[in-house]
Amino acid sequence: MKNPNAQNQKTNSTPPSEPRPSFLSLIPRWLIGLVIGVIVIAVLANFSKSFWYFEVVENDQVGVTIEAGEIQGVVQPGIAYDFGLFVDLVKITTSAVAITVDDPELITIDKQRIGLEVTADVFRPREADVVISNYSRYRNIYLNDESLQQRMTAFTLQAMKVCVGDKKFDEAVIGSGRDDLRACIDEELSGLAEPLGLEVRNVAVPQISISPEVQAGLDAIVQSRLATEKAKQDAEKAKQEAIAQQAVEEGRIRVEQSKLQEEARQQAILQELKQQQLAAELAVIEQETVNAQAQLNLTKAQQQVADEQARVDIAKELALAQMYASHPEYVALQIALANSTAIKDTDKLIFTPDGVFPNLIFSNGTLPTFNVNP
Repeated sequence: MKNPNAQNQKTNSTPPSEPRPSFLSLIPRWLIGLVIGVIVIAVLANFSKSFWYFEVVENDQVGVTIEAGEIQGVVQPGIAYDFGLFVDLVKITTSAVAITVDDPELITIDKQRIGLEVTADVFRPREADVVISNYSRYRNIYLNDESLQQRMTAFTLQAMKVCVGDKKFDEAVIGSGRDDLRACIDEELSGLAEPLGLEVRNVAVPQISISPEVQAGLDAIVQSRLATEKAKQDAEKAKQEAIAQQAVEEGRIRVEQSKLQEEARQQAILQELKQQQLAAELAVIEQETVNAQAQLNLTKAQQQVADEQARVDIAKELALAQMYASHPEYVALQIALANSTAIKDTDKLIFTPDGVFPNLIFSNGTLPTFNVNP
């Protein structure tokens, strides 16, 4: 058996354990006080927001000032602040909100189906009177882009149906009719958005779709038109080619005619030049004839003068001859004078009997030689 006293003694010998410290006891008291102070300040700040505000209104915003649930005014971009009982500032974004609306089933007035895609930019109002008069009724549209897009999508679908339903297929789809359709949608959409204080700009119709049946019909029309145009173009081409060929032939004929005319003109010029040359030669011949005649006349005149001079000379000679014949002594005198005139002062005369050779002596042993023949 165990001794109960021994058990009690063992139990009494174990020292009592200390209690474990809590988590809060480990956090410094100053930190706990700081957290509690921040929470109190946040609660007070949140509660005090109902009594004041100090905010910046951006360039693409306008602010609606509210006091005790009643609109007090509209502030433009800048710094806005106020103090009062339950005051608040609501910001409205005035930058463009883009919308894109697609309706594949629109019926024209001639019962043709087409599809349209319309894009536009929507602007919320900035004018104070418009914002104040419409804010309470369209607050969700002014503050929420999704609500604005939903409303404008409905308006755009309505405008598309009205404009397409008033036009024929060709007026809505082909050529400048698309511009008229866009202008109609712009006008209708602006008219629907204006009561809400909204402004619609940059309306465009970038895409028009048609049903396969209509597309096939249009393709057939286009092909037929193209075939007709091609036939017209072929006919016009053939006509132009014929005209061009005719022009070529006419040009060739004109060239040949021009050549012949030029040759005839050149021949005429050549003949004229030849005539001028012949006339010039004839003039030269005539001048030469005149010169020859003048020379002949001159020669005759000179001959006559020579004949007269000869007659004069002959008459003189005849007179001398007659005088010589009548007076021989005069002839002898003239002979003597001629001989005396012929002998110079330096001449030497040797007179020897007939048949006797004279004895001549020259220097250097030179012997004279002369003809002694009678």
